[in-house]
Amino acid sequence: MSDTKSLSHTKWNCKYHIVFAPKYRRQVFYGEKKRAIGEILRKLCEWKGLKIVEAECCPDHIHILLEI
Repeated sequence: MSDTKSLSHTKWNCKYHIVFAPKYRRQVFYGEKKRAIGEILRKLCEWKGLKIVEAECCPDHIHILLEI
């Protein structure tokens, strides 16, 4: 099954790569904060109807690939 969406005259596959980083790249994403942020992002994406393709949390930033 293809991940391409389509209408009668168009086809699309729209993905966004988003990076969240705290001010001065402080290393604040670890342990319990890491789990809480993951839950919050999953809830927001579910609420907005987005699909998380891939996500990674590093100590000083978060990468997330979304499909709309």
